[in-house]
Amino acid sequence: MTLHRHWGHDSLLSALARARLKESLPAALLIHGGKGVGKQHLALWLGRLLLCDSPGSTGPCDECGSCALALKLIHPDLHWYFPLPRPKEASTPQKLAEALESARVEMLEEIRRNPFRPVQVGEARSLYLAAARHLRRQTQRRPSRGDKQVFIIADAESLAPQESSSEAANALLKVLEEPPPGTSLILTSSEPGRLLPTIRSRTAQLHLPPLSLAEVTEFLIRIAGIEKEQAGRVAAASQGSIGRALGFLPDNGGPGPFTQTRTAALGLLWAALAPEPLPSFEAAAGFKATGARGLLELLNFLEECLRDLAVTASGGEGTAWSPEEAKTVEAILVRKAIHPTSVAAALRSVAEARKMAAGNVNPQLLVFGLLHDLRRGLLSP
Repeated sequence: MTLHRHWGHDSLLSALARARLKESLPAALLIHGGKGVGKQHLALWLGRLLLCDSPGSTGPCDECGSCALALKLIHPDLHWYFPLPRPKEASTPQKLAEALESARVEMLEEIRRNPFRPVQVGEARSLYLAAARHLRRQTQRRPSRGDKQVFIIADAESLAPQESSSEAANALLKVLEEPPPGTSLILTSSEPGRLLPTIRSRTAQLHLPPLSLAEVTEFLIRIAGIEKEQAGRVAAASQGSIGRALGFLPDNGGPGPFTQTRTAALGLLWAALAPEPLPSFEAAAGFKATGARGLLELLNFLEECLRDLAVTASGGEGTAWSPEEAKTVEAILVRKAIHPTSVAAALRSVAEARKMAAGNVNPQLLVFGLLHDLRRGLLSP
């Protein structure tokens, strides 16, 4: 497998390529934007650009030895770190560090085999202190091929909540403040507000906007090889995010991971709106007693469902309801007399639940408390 070219954002790529020719790219950069809009792919493109033997005004040459290695994700000076589940049976810091590095290597191999793999949701992942220390040690080594090395830290907000501390983030502050000569650090984040202020202040920030519907559709057809009708359907739910569109694609003959998560979010909403509180008890009991961070994606989709509910309640259009869901929603709105302002209060409850999930509270208590608040807020006279 080789990486495909970065899709969209052409004017931004040209500006970055010109800055590379002038040697004016910042040593520490934070790329932020919505989930799946291409932040990590842009970071990898920038890594190729920085390591390229013959960069041009439009980007890396993609023909030199450095580009060939980087395109295959095997360049020794291109280091990519991303959140991982906590390894089991890692009883000591040394064993944890070894297990995390082994898991990172395995994930890179999986990405090489299947670059369009469905997005994984529902599992708590973090950038652990051991991984941050490994990265910091790597920055002190000399580059293998030339005079530059690039470190990509994906979903950097995962540094902050590590084991209810900021140790993982603090481990990188010195490197961000004074990167070794020839070292570039590229962080990506969908939630830059969760990063430590000291990290944000030490990085130049670059916002990556969502793609157009046409750009997402064309990518799915031309690059991912998706049939036209299906590509149009998942692109409509993408919100300008290729990663999100891929998450709605069927997986091994069944629904995609985002389809499953959205269905689960709707189940929570229907439980909160049920005539009796029993469905809320049953929904909460269906979760494990640990692993609240794995609920974050579910809460994001619940927030989207509530926003669609507010749009429908106010007579607007452009929601993601299926025809069957739309009928259910309209019947509920008539029967329950839900007002758009009550949905705003419900959204605040979801935002508070997201904060608690990041703090790793008991998922059963979190879900029941949230459904209780939603029920009270949405159904109050």
